Amino acid sequence: MTNDRSQQIAFLGLGLMGSSMSANLARKGFAVKGWNRTPSRPSVRIAKKAGVTIVSSIKKAIESADFVFTCVGDVPGVEEVILGEEGVINHGKPGGLVVDFSTIGTDAARHLGTQLKHQNFRFLDAPISGGDLGAQQGTLTIMVGGEITAFKACKPYFEAMGKTIIHCGLVGSGQGVKMCNQTLCAVHMVALCEAIKMAEKQGIDPTLIIEICSTGAASSWALNNLGAKIVEGDYNPGFAIKYILKDLRLVKETIKKSGDSLPGVDLAEQLFRLVSKMDNGEGLEQGTQAMIRYYQSKH
Repeated sequence: MTNDRSQQIAFLGLGLMGSSMSANLARKGFAVKGWNRTPSRPSVRIAKKAGVTIVSSIKKAIESADFVFTCVGDVPGVEEVILGEEGVINHGKPGGLVVDFSTIGTDAARHLGTQLKHQNFRFLDAPISGGDLGAQQGTLTIMVGGEITAFKACKPYFEAMGKTIIHCGLVGSGQGVKMCNQTLCAVHMVALCEAIKMAEKQGIDPTLIIEICSTGAASSWALNNLGAKIVEGDYNPGFAIKYILKDLRLVKETIKKSGDSLPGVDLAEQLFRLVSKMDNGEGLEQGTQAMIRYYQSKH
């Protein structure tokens, strides 16, 4: 069953990440129907060009789908496409497997899993990491929560989209790991921007810092992939500030339940928020590497 190309896949959400992910599925020979709330987005053309059949409604995408993948922005959007009147729970194929790649936090994932189980659907929460480049190259890290049998059934599809695919435990555990991942991403960006600032203040070429530090103990994904963009002044979003702010909100909601706090996350959120307000709010749409603009404003 797991290698059967006759299985039907629906992919809901063809934005920056979902378009490339669905395209990779189609290139592997899987039958994919794709839907996006805004069909005119340029990203939808990426999926279509790769062989994804673009349809005009969620119902058309899911009514015969054995696997339904969702990749949308935030909790309300995910709940709308899965639990809404026009969503999966009301129009999907009974017994189907629903997989959400969005970052929505542990509680929301567990809620979705419970609601879907009541209606005879299986569910995996499978948040992703690796940015737009990882989605394009099929090298994403996929953190999966849910029953192991469902994970195994879906693994061939995960392997078409990602390189590191880990079963983390029951429903919600994928989101739990993603919360830790986003904590690291946010604080790494603070460190990267401050290292570049340190270099500039000492008259050292920041490119030299990236070249040397990426080979030692200070190496990180942010340094290796976003350091050069910062030096070049390239703030195009691989992952936009508006999304990291959403994720940090979920991180803080999660830690708050234990009565604890995360000072590093608090600082990163503060800096991202300051940059998000630049250019009359257009900073929200820039990539997370645009945090450097805060430091540049302090000359």
